Amino acid sequence: MNGFILIAGTLIPLIGSLFLPLMGRFNEKLRNIMALIFTLAALICAAGALPGVLAGEPYSIRFELPLGLSFGFYGDALAVFMALTAASVSSVIVIYSYGYIHEDNQNEYYMMICLFVGAMMGLVYSTNLIAIYIFWEISALCCWRLIGFYRTELTVQRANKAYMITVFGALIMLIGFVGIYGQTGTFELTAMKGMYIPAWAVVLILFGILSKSATYPLHSWLPDAGVAPSPVTSLLHAAVLVKIGVYAYARFFVLTFKIDEIFTAAVPVIAAISAIISAGVAFRENDIKRVVAYSTISQLAFILLGLSSGTKIGFIGGLLYILAHSVAKGGLFLCCGIVEHTVHTKDIRVMGGLAKNMPFTALAFIICAFSVMGVPPLAGFFAKHLVIDGIVETGNVALGAVFIAAAVMTVMYLTRLFVKVFLGPQTFPDVKEGSPVMVASVMILAVMSLLLGIFIYWPSQLAAIAWGGM
Repeated sequence: MNGFILIAGTLIPLIGSLFLPLMGRFNEKLRNIMALIFTLAALICAAGALPGVLAGEPYSIRFELPLGLSFGFYGDALAVFMALTAASVSSVIVIYSYGYIHEDNQNEYYMMICLFVGAMMGLVYSTNLIAIYIFWEISALCCWRLIGFYRTELTVQRANKAYMITVFGALIMLIGFVGIYGQTGTFELTAMKGMYIPAWAVVLILFGILSKSATYPLHSWLPDAGVAPSPVTSLLHAAVLVKIGVYAYARFFVLTFKIDEIFTAAVPVIAAISAIISAGVAFRENDIKRVVAYSTISQLAFILLGLSSGTKIGFIGGLLYILAHSVAKGGLFLCCGIVEHTVHTKDIRVMGGLAKNMPFTALAFIICAFSVMGVPPLAGFFAKHLVIDGIVETGNVALGAVFIAAAVMTVMYLTRLFVKVFLGPQTFPDVKEGSPVMVASVMILAVMSLLLGIFIYWPSQLAAIAWGGM
């Protein structure tokens, strides 16, 4: 019966989202409040599954289907870790949206946000490959509508690009799933633990994972998604969308299937290339949101490195960085939204001195940036340290050196961004701080980044349990 909490955590935001447009027709405040309640429900249910995980008795539920098929939800440490991360940051993003979103199509906006959260919950809890694919595609649909929120020609083009790349990658991945079924006779991950899958299936599934996690060379849709509202880019880059890919890597290739060593050697190299190239591009960008977007691509490579290192310490570091990056990068994008909302431009070359007029936004930005940079005692420091330790433990010192270089580059381009935007001569002397609800949201994420570093022991214990698998 405990498994019903996993179903509730998925269905409440998933089905609840469908009622939000109707609520919005009668009362916008009610719609907004219910959107937050549906998102918080996912968070509460994930927290409710935590005691079982910590006690070594994960919650689960299973349904038998015709033709010998089955469908199940399983709340192990990895699933609960991801659900807690996504739902907590998404809840803050919904609150922030109250002060940011004022366009006519708010009904669809809040519907897609909640549908997105529900899809993430279903994806991380599902034990069936087809169910994972369905939730994967629901997230792509939400991504498509949210990126094109403003419905201008440019935003629609960028939304179509993101949709085509991620959906095409998912279709390729689906072929791999079908191939696995042909070999094993099941879509259930719990029944396939420790099974060897052929190289061609691994390639197909990796294609879908790399497209979703915006890893080079399948990365270009993510910086272009910056045309969306800032809470949307925060949701895509930080809380939900791009984390789906790295979660799938951990679930499939670390905790379930056995794969050829050539892939465990190749994936860290792909991650290294992605980290360095995207960090280099971030140096040259002058669009505030594109700088942070390329930073996301680079930081995802750190996560992928940790998860693919094959070591426990690297895996723990990768999971901790999913959490640290989700909170901190979510805060950075929301800070960028306050800046853009206030000065009505994304060009950092015409900004400067905003810290004098927007001290709380500047403070939240630098705290979140410190976490992404890996400055102690914030959570990003411990996570990055463990990731690099994990790859060095395998004897691959060269890759460790590459990622240390990428970490140094992160410090440099985020420092450049902060200096350009918040320090120096004032270029917009009449601007004021963002709305109270927006400023409160970014401060919450900044404080969370700091507290996660101070209390890093607790999430690290959950990450360590996740290493044990299903």
